Amino acid sequence: MKLTKFGHACWHLEKDGSILVIDPGSFSGPGLLDNAKAVLITHEHFDHLDVSVLRGASPDLEIWTCQAVADQLTDVPAKIHVVRDGDSFETAGFTVRTIGEWHAPNHPDLPIVQNVGFFVDEEVFYPGDALTPPGVDVPTLLVPTNAPWLKAYEMIEYLRAIRPARAYSTHDGLVNEYGQLLIDTWLTKEAEKQKTDIRRIPVGDSVEI
Repeated sequence: MKLTKFGHACWHLEKDGSILVIDPGSFSGPGLLDNAKAVLITHEHFDHLDVSVLRGASPDLEIWTCQAVADQLTDVPAKIHVVRDGDSFETAGFTVRTIGEWHAPNHPDLPIVQNVGFFVDEEVFYPGDALTPPGVDVPTLLVPTNAPWLKAYEMIEYLRAIRPARAYSTHDGLVNEYGQLLIDTWLTKEAEKQKTDIRRIPVGDSVEI
């Protein structure tokens, strides 16, 4: 499987010529749906969901997401599927399990929104905007490294609790070059401690797993 990092929190997963897109949001750049057969959307925040992009989708595209997001996609021509914690499904040649229900607390005056994580092919776990314990071994973790709801301490503790075989930074589009250096430092130290591949992949680059 090939993982390609798009801007901020968006990834393309490619296997056997089929592309699965996760969280094509407003900070993610152009070409988000190019050659995609399916899309997974964790929650409704605009940095993970750009409805204007999805309005141009093919009617054959499948979108899998929580109810709160589906409610915003009534004028999107794609096939919309609602999933919740514990569901399993197959799409675009991938097998997916859903893990988690809620976004991490963001602000005392804001409601906590629905957030569903996706475990793809029992290989790649993408928790969305949450530090959800998956309850299983995780070969590849896409770990949030910067957010209004996240402290570096919590991110490191999450990596140590899950101890994935490898982990790559996501949700890192809000930092400048100095913030990227800081994230790289944290992840490099943790990679050395856990003796595994933990790092930030630059936008546009890919990794084979």
